[in-house]
Amino acid sequence: MCKEEMNEQKDILILAIESSCDETAAAVVKNGREVLSNIISSQIALHTLYGGVVPEIASRKHIEKINQVIEEALQTADVTLDDLDAIAVTYGPGLVGALLVGVAEAKAISYAKHLPLVGVHHIEGHISANYIENKDLEPPFICLVVSGGHTHLVKVQDYGVYEILGRTRDDAAGEAFDKVARAIGLGYPGGPKIDKLAKEGNPDAIAFPKAKIADSPYDFSFSGLKSSVLNYLNGAKMKGETVNRADVAASFQKAVCDVLVSHAITAVKEAGMDKLAIAGGVASNSTLRAAMETACEKNGIRFFRPSPIFCTDNAAMIGAAGYYDFKKGVRSGLDLNAVPNLKLGER
Repeated sequence: MCKEEMNEQKDILILAIESSCDETAAAVVKNGREVLSNIISSQIALHTLYGGVVPEIASRKHIEKINQVIEEALQTADVTLDDLDAIAVTYGPGLVGALLVGVAEAKAISYAKHLPLVGVHHIEGHISANYIENKDLEPPFICLVVSGGHTHLVKVQDYGVYEILGRTRDDAAGEAFDKVARAIGLGYPGGPKIDKLAKEGNPDAIAFPKAKIADSPYDFSFSGLKSSVLNYLNGAKMKGETVNRADVAASFQKAVCDVLVSHAITAVKEAGMDKLAIAGGVASNSTLRAAMETACEKNGIRFFRPSPIFCTDNAAMIGAAGYYDFKKGVRSGLDLNAVPNLKLGER
């Protein structure tokens, strides 16, 4: 009996690698939902010096850290490379140089240990993070993916089968958070800092706009909101008025969350479903999580969200997504390459 036939009868262990941006991460995941280890080496402190992620620096740091992170993931899980059934790795979207480090490492291990290689879409990983702690969650459901680079409203029809209902026309939600945080002097990373400061402010102090796109009701646009905040700040400066930064943060955050919640709830209802999940870095925002939970309770919708550690970039989510791809027979060759602009559903 070959190794892949035996996989149907025994636990499946996957080593997952994530290096799409500024976290070097490795994890060992059993049967798609049990995390044996989840090691993350963050570069936030380094990139904070520059006010954002510097791609070249990120790539160099990945090279320095990736072997250490993988070794720690294996040790923490108490397994060796010989115990594994497959290697899963993020191959897009993301920063091309950063992605290449993870892809090259995964291909090297796959070749050396004769292990199947599974290339995973980064957004699919974020969606699959919901499977880790929600053992009863299965498709179909609606998932709102909100991160620094992506804002997607997705119908998860089956494992690995997605229909994008809506997406941002300009800035992603996380990108808007970073830009507004910089404008009010909070620095990088913007999301957590705005979330913290907003707790001290009045979310109804300033009426910032909430964009709606007539021909695409599920699409998002945050560029106008960002511009409105900048105009408010510039206007106050010209008039010599003191700006209450907490009020600005709270009012901006409320405008973003109101739109995200409204679109997501409408999508679930119109799809005739009763399950909604959120994913991505912005999904760890406390105001968004609370607003979404309240809206779901009001509308009789079951609400799923990963713990914050599984919202930000991590390898456990890649292992979860890789498991279901692996079970469906998805295999990548040693010619697997980084695809920085990879679309969800493409291979």
